[in-house]
Amino acid sequence: MGSNSLYGPLDPAPDAGYTDAPPRMGFFTDTSVCIGCKACEVACKTWNAVPDDGFDLLGHSYDNTGGLTANSWRHVAFIEQPRSSSGAGTDVPGAFAGLPVGPSSVPATNVVAARAGADTGTSPGIRPAVDALAAAATAGTEFLGTAPATQASPAGGAQFLGMPMTDLPGRVNEAPRTDFRWLMMSNVCKHCTHAGCLDVCPTGALFRTEFGTVVVQEDICNGCGYCISACPYGVIDRREDDGRAWKCTLCYDRLGDGLEPACAKACPTESIQFGELSELRERAARRVETLHENGVAEARLYGNDPSDGVGGDGAFFLLLDEPEVYGLPPDPHVPTRDIVLMWKRAGLAALTMAATAVVAFAGRRQ
Repeated sequence: MGSNSLYGPLDPAPDAGYTDAPPRMGFFTDTSVCIGCKACEVACKTWNAVPDDGFDLLGHSYDNTGGLTANSWRHVAFIEQPRSSSGAGTDVPGAFAGLPVGPSSVPATNVVAARAGADTGTSPGIRPAVDALAAAATAGTEFLGTAPATQASPAGGAQFLGMPMTDLPGRVNEAPRTDFRWLMMSNVCKHCTHAGCLDVCPTGALFRTEFGTVVVQEDICNGCGYCISACPYGVIDRREDDGRAWKCTLCYDRLGDGLEPACAKACPTESIQFGELSELRERAARRVETLHENGVAEARLYGNDPSDGVGGDGAFFLLLDEPEVYGLPPDPHVPTRDIVLMWKRAGLAALTMAATAVVAFAGRRQ
């Protein structure tokens, strides 16, 4: 992947000393097809024996975890976004201009559910997203990951399969909402190419795996917390009961057995995709191009650029708005990446001060 210099792109596993490293593995999370089912959160907790979060509902969203913590290695964010006032551009922070929809449009998930004719069984006409998936399977309809980019609605006009669009997932038999849309994103540790947490760990509890991922060894962690301040994404956290740091391991134990991580395995819409990072980047670029061709100009990739402040992420995302809307830093930068430059500048400053002192002393002697 290029030079292994501190500031250039690198393949982190060989740089860490793995001479016969396998291809770098990672995640591509396509938020445009996330339905917020939280299957990834459940699968992560189940496989890794991650403790519960206390089941403390936040009271203002379907998001019941709030963010990545020592006890939430996957976090599904729910972002309710109002339409911008002009309708032509995003002129309000956190608002959206609107996605292309046809007349009497209903999200494709709802069209499929309506065709299946399943009873809602819930209050006012809102069907759980997982029920829409089940209805799609019953109707024999391909859904999301393997479906074509668009599908014609009964009333005409293109429907973007899997897009959050401007309505609630699973709504049927009601006029679609157009005053807001939901953005959903399953967040996770980025397994940075330049990982600040690795640089500052004094015990070696954090290490780079042969797959290019970053893992915390809980039996070595002393709870110092240096890694927490070194992470530009705020991913790592300490548990209150033992003080040690915890985060996503990208299911390192499963990778060693040739299995995909639990979250990707459980994702019903293929929003979370696992594989060789180079192939995922190519796949993501094609997906963005397809969305742009279909009029979704907001689609962009985040964390896939090897020249950014962390050397590119091992877990990157397709977003439908600015990173800040999802709680992501717009320009992440690993603090330790500038250590060499800082020492060079400090040395130059010291030399300059010494030279100044010598000149001043010599002047006095004369």
